[in-house]
Amino acid sequence: MIDLTKENFEEEVLKADGYVFVDFYGDGCVPCQALMPAVHAFADKYGDKLKFTSLNTTKARRLAIAQKVLGLPVMAVYKDGAKVEELVKDDATEANIENMIKKYI
Repeated sequence: MIDLTKENFEEEVLKADGYVFVDFYGDGCVPCQALMPAVHAFADKYGDKLKFTSLNTTKARRLAIAQKVLGLPVMAVYKDGAKVEELVKDDATEANIENMIKKYI
């Protein structure tokens, strides 16, 4: 998993070729923390086919808002810099996340 920051988000996600998975999470987000082990397991399982990244929105609030991330957790897939799909809050379950990943590998 690549840790994203305000400094590298554009390069790693918006200018990347192909599909990029982004886990938007926050320090105080309990559901985010609960999903993190599963997301890291998916990164290990599918990381050779899909680029996995994560962004701590607590440290990059403006960037998250610019990406229309208004609630957490958000799992998103970008293709060539454009967001093509996302799972938000209650829809961000382990099963839904894995199904979304499988569409893009």
